[in-house]
Amino acid sequence: MSDKKDSILDVKLFKRLFDFTKPYRPLFYGLLVLVLILAALSIAVPHLLKYTVDQKIVLKDENGFLFFILLMLGLTIIEALFQFLFSFYSSWLGHNMIKDIRDKLFHYVLSFKMTYFDNSSVGVLITRTVTDMERIGAVFGESLFDISKDLTIMLGISFYMLYLDWELSLIVFVTLPLVLYATRIFQKYMKRAFEEVRNEVSNLNSFVQERVTGMKILQLFTREQTEAKKFYEINNRHKKAWLKTVWYNSIFFPIAEFLSSITLGLVVWYGGLNVIANDTATPGILFAFVVMIPKLFRPLRQIADKFNTLQMGMVAANRVFKILDTKSQIDNVGKVNVASFKGDISFDNVVFSYVKDEPVLRGISFNVKEGETVAIVGATGAGKSTIINLLNRFYDIESGQIKIDNQPINEVTLTSLRQQIAVVLQDVFLFADTILNNITLKNPEITQQDVEAAAKSIGVHEFIMSLPNGYQYNVKERGVMLSSGQRQLISFLRAYVTNPSILVLDEATSSVDSYSEQLIQTATEKITKDRTSIIIAHRLATVKKADKIIVMDAGEIMEQGTHDELLSKESGYYRNLYDAQFLNGNVSELE
Repeated sequence: MSDKKDSILDVKLFKRLFDFTKPYRPLFYGLLVLVLILAALSIAVPHLLKYTVDQKIVLKDENGFLFFILLMLGLTIIEALFQFLFSFYSSWLGHNMIKDIRDKLFHYVLSFKMTYFDNSSVGVLITRTVTDMERIGAVFGESLFDISKDLTIMLGISFYMLYLDWELSLIVFVTLPLVLYATRIFQKYMKRAFEEVRNEVSNLNSFVQERVTGMKILQLFTREQTEAKKFYEINNRHKKAWLKTVWYNSIFFPIAEFLSSITLGLVVWYGGLNVIANDTATPGILFAFVVMIPKLFRPLRQIADKFNTLQMGMVAANRVFKILDTKSQIDNVGKVNVASFKGDISFDNVVFSYVKDEPVLRGISFNVKEGETVAIVGATGAGKSTIINLLNRFYDIESGQIKIDNQPINEVTLTSLRQQIAVVLQDVFLFADTILNNITLKNPEITQQDVEAAAKSIGVHEFIMSLPNGYQYNVKERGVMLSSGQRQLISFLRAYVTNPSILVLDEATSSVDSYSEQLIQTATEKITKDRTSIIIAHRLATVKKADKIIVMDAGEIMEQGTHDELLSKESGYYRNLYDAQFLNGNVSELE
């Protein structure tokens, strides 16, 4: 195959990587100078060895013999020192580039639409951000500079061999193309193998991440054996992908070693005959060639190995740059920075689809006045939560317009828009951190005193102080140390402490115990007072005090009105929902 996929190095991709060396260009060029110095030192020692053998040993001249031995020792030590500097600073450069690219990637992903995350595997994103970054760092930290160094050393040694004895050099150069050809074939197949390895690593990470996250479900439904079998299949494919690389290495390196040994033997044989016949070669030249042949072939084998690392890094870079090339941002073209909203909200004939040609909202229109509490009710899938997603601009609408205070929300900067809208979700997400940090999200403008005052105001301070260490209590990953009701209270306080202009409660009491629900109901009455609030609810008992209730079904608004107005409609949609929920002995819940 001769397509781009099989090319050893994607030049455009490499140029993009090279751009990340700009902050470190002095170091980059310094490493190139070290490459030249190391190449010169690799020739200096064989040259001194040749001179010492021919001028001191063969002529039995002891004068200065020790000096040349010590000089070779000194050059060897200097070479080792420069090699240390080269290895350290090339790795330093690689890891700094990893940091820069990872920062850019994570910052970029933070701006993606929710659609991207809806359609992307968390495990794959983790692989790109962590594992693939390490591979990219190795491009400059281990492989590229090492390859440049080895190639420069090989070139210098080749010219020096020709200078010493062209006949012996020809013997070496006859076998060299065979090694180069084997290296080329090896690199071609290794690139394919590493692409397969990266795919299987992503699959493995995605599978493990999802199963660990959903471990409770797996155990509740006794799916351990089934999932273990699936894991075995994925892990086996991962093993087979790696074994391909092992197979190619097992073939290439013995071939390279065999050709090197054959070359060394031929040089000793032919050069020895010339020395015996007092022809062109001298013992010093023969010694120099014996020393230089490993220096010529060993880098070639190392280049092949480093090329593996380089290709893995380039494959990883290609995957990372695909994410960086993804156009999935909300157009943040708004110029208006809003310090606060009065709270007038209007949806005008809004149409939206998560999947093309499958509309979720079908031209809905409604208005929320400043300070009103509006409830949106309906069956699951009616489009209630979608309204909140669009109000926060997590997605772009297809047509229609959404305004706040008569200002189209796409004309408002995303940051200021979202700072003025606080949302309490049904599925509360807490980070593995303290309660305080989960409430403030480490916003330096919100102090612990502010949080405690807000907690006391809505009646949750005592609950928090009952926990070990109070506000410093670590809730662990996803808040597993708290009950669902307690997590909901933390989420409620997190929304309240930001003092939003608009408050949204999305099924906020649907999965809490009666005690937590009572606290939330009390808090709701307090924080929704004189503040525009939208309550998304499936349970009608939570919305009876709303100023207006919007009833939705299949992405359309079926009815609007107060609780009493909607109940008075015989065979009305809201009345039917009410009958379904509360006529079985639960009418009192609405009274």
